[in-house]
Amino acid sequence: MAQLKVQQHRSTIGCKANQRETLRSLGLKRIGDVVVKEDRPEIRGMVQTVRHLVTVEEVD
Repeated sequence: MAQLKVQQHRSTIGCKANQRETLRSLGLKRIGDVVVKEDRPEIRGMVQTVRHLVTVEEVD
């Protein structure tokens, strides 16, 4: 199954609380953090919520 590489590239300062919580639940704590998650609809939805704060790549 494909995986998603998610990297935080912007700060959460000034963001809504639900966006900060979404980043934490993805495992991102600070700018430059990278996590690899399974490509599932739940993860896609979380990434969609914080799309302006992260960059996403598909990896195999």
